[in-house]
Amino acid sequence: MPARILVGSCSWTDPTLVASGRFYPPQVTSAEGRLRHYAERFDIVEVDSTYYAPPSVRNSRLWVERTPDDFVFNVKAFAWLTGHAAAPARLPGLLRDRLPEHARAKRNVYPRDVDGSVLELVWRQHREALEPLAAAGKLGAVLFQFPRWFVRTEQNRAYLRTLPAHLPGRPLAVEFRGGGWMDADAAADTLALLEGAGLTYVGVDEPQGFADSVPPLTAVTAPLAMVRLHGRNADTWRARTGAASDRFKYLYSDAELEEWAPRVRELAAQAETVHVLFNNNYEDWGMRNARRMAQILGVDRPRPQTRLQLD
Repeated sequence: MPARILVGSCSWTDPTLVASGRFYPPQVTSAEGRLRHYAERFDIVEVDSTYYAPPSVRNSRLWVERTPDDFVFNVKAFAWLTGHAAAPARLPGLLRDRLPEHARAKRNVYPRDVDGSVLELVWRQHREALEPLAAAGKLGAVLFQFPRWFVRTEQNRAYLRTLPAHLPGRPLAVEFRGGGWMDADAAADTLALLEGAGLTYVGVDEPQGFADSVPPLTAVTAPLAMVRLHGRNADTWRARTGAASDRFKYLYSDAELEEWAPRVRELAAQAETVHVLFNNNYEDWGMRNARRMAQILGVDRPRPQTRLQLD
């Protein structure tokens, strides 16, 4: 039986998307209405808000209620679980209150700034919040996006192996933004490590030419295969100022999408499910590219209609 290929975007709430006025009708202005509108047009979406604050049971239940039965969410792991910083001001009170006094006043707090009990609380919040999605059959995967300073060391290799124990029974996917993991002399070992741990390798399309650029390789290391396309805007890829969406300001051409189609089909021949996510979240560009890619792959099928909640 051929793999199910799901194509979508990595956000449905980006400010530039909403402001563009090209995806949501003028009367669709609520959080519920926007999710329903998106879910009538795509099979999958990535939740990136959980990168800035851990997921909540309440939100997961609302996502389940507002989407068709076969809709799928990929949930991005909270920043601390991948070595990134988080802003205390954006944390829920329960978590913020557990921070050391000196950390609460910081603009950004790294996982090294908190003790193990706080990190265990974060893992527990993930386990609890993922349950409604999993029970409804709507949890695609939890995405761990590691930064380029998460380098290939024995300590970090060991950390990757621990991920399934923290979120037992959940599909987990790993994306590297550098760190030497997918260098020519390391890629085979990295893929074997992920396969041994039951983790999905996330193939990426990103700007090339940097010392630690990750090549556009694909591989099946688990029943789920995944590709994330970030655009090819080298001028903004490493920018530290401006809106996050500016880094991904790139609209793929049909020819560039066609380049990826055979790779996706090859993944589908080996995996049970394939996720193709567009992270070029500038205005409606991710949605436009996702729709076109679904057409190229022949999976742009009509969605079951939900009742649109208008404001």
